[in-house]
Amino acid sequence: MTALSRQEGPAPPAPQVSTYKVPPGVLAGPVAPAMLRLAVPTTLVLVIQTLVGVAETWFVGFLGTEALAGVALVFPVLMLMQMMANGGIGGGVSSAVARALGAKRHDDAEALIWHAVVLACAFGLLFTAAALLAGPILYRAMGGTGPALTAALTYSGVVFAGSIPVWVTALLSSALRGAGNVTVPALVISSGTVLLILLSPALIFGWGPLPRLGVAGGGVAVVVYYLFATLALTLYLRSSWSLVKLRAVPLRARLFKDILGVGFLSAVGTVQVNLTVTVVTAAVGRFGADAIAGYGIASRLDYLQIPLIFGLGTAMVTMVGHNIGAGQLARARRVAWIGAAIAFGMTEVIGFAAAIFPQAWIGLFSDDPRVLAMGTLYLRTVAPVYGAVGLGLALYFASQGAKRVLLPVLAGTVRMMIAAFVGWSAVTWFGAGLSTLFQITALAAVSYGLLTAAAMIGGAWGRHPIPHPLPRRRPAE
Repeated sequence: MTALSRQEGPAPPAPQVSTYKVPPGVLAGPVAPAMLRLAVPTTLVLVIQTLVGVAETWFVGFLGTEALAGVALVFPVLMLMQMMANGGIGGGVSSAVARALGAKRHDDAEALIWHAVVLACAFGLLFTAAALLAGPILYRAMGGTGPALTAALTYSGVVFAGSIPVWVTALLSSALRGAGNVTVPALVISSGTVLLILLSPALIFGWGPLPRLGVAGGGVAVVVYYLFATLALTLYLRSSWSLVKLRAVPLRARLFKDILGVGFLSAVGTVQVNLTVTVVTAAVGRFGADAIAGYGIASRLDYLQIPLIFGLGTAMVTMVGHNIGAGQLARARRVAWIGAAIAFGMTEVIGFAAAIFPQAWIGLFSDDPRVLAMGTLYLRTVAPVYGAVGLGLALYFASQGAKRVLLPVLAGTVRMMIAAFVGWSAVTWFGAGLSTLFQITALAAVSYGLLTAAAMIGGAWGRHPIPHPLPRRRPAE
């Protein structure tokens, strides 16, 4: 009797034949070239996108110091959403897709994309509601008053009305990067930045037939950009060109868990980063609108590290996730340390340049002597320790790929406690000046880098291969 004749009932359906191919160099071969091949397109495009944001700040600067201060108040909250979407929940999506493909679970990888869209809609609605309800309270607490508060509320109301497309763009891009496709997200972002840099000043100043919207125009341009990106990514993932497809599937708790198992803790980490910036901004706000403007301009250079490390970090998530899925723990660790060394070098170079030539950056946005003085003080104090932040962030991204983010998040908690709570207390209760506040911020950054590295050296990923879900037949699905 043959094996076929011994089966009872109908034969199970044949498994789907996957056309997916692991990107070259991910599972074998030299690490650094493969990592840079995946990282460079994302890094270059995100740097361009960040510079476009800088250009928007430059445009707003023509509206006056109060408008500039208003946008500076909103900026940490907007970055919270973008970082949570890209590096938090988005990191969970990339990690889950990479681990599924590394373990040859192609059906699960595609189903994860639909689950990511559902999460994007939920988080987008949450941020829209939170901005509308809590925005006025938050911006006042951060020191916003008078015209600066009015500008903050105007810009915030417009930008956060488009929260859902921000989230959908981030999570679809994360899914593609998790699959090793960095080209399409890069092309979409590049095309969108061209649109944004043309539309933003046109709406702010009212070029041609377009109305002069002032600070609200910058917000409208951002929303239009993300709507364009959402449409472009959706059309690609529904096309025959994509090796992983966006398709509606029954929702499964285990797939949400696979995303949120990394994404939730990562989101907590992004909340910590932005809560730190928000509290420090509030402490700076006690010294006046000029201090807020100077700090806001200078601290934008802090955020310039994020696209640099994010581009590298998404490559690390992809490589670590594939290797974890394939059971290659030693190579996954090697990827983490090589990526961390590259990140440290890049960010430390930026930091030293900013500390030596601070006015080259601050002077792009304002020629007000007090604004220049505040920004210069910050950069000369904090920028020299940018390398510690780069090191910590890179290892954080690697830990996302390994589904081991608890210790890096705890290191972020220590950073928050030092910079936000110790810094706030020093200013509010002990009368410390801006110089002391910025020194505390620098100490917090060093602590974060050292603690994250110590966690990795101490075996944060354990001594045994990290288990991944095995393929299962689900007849009901």
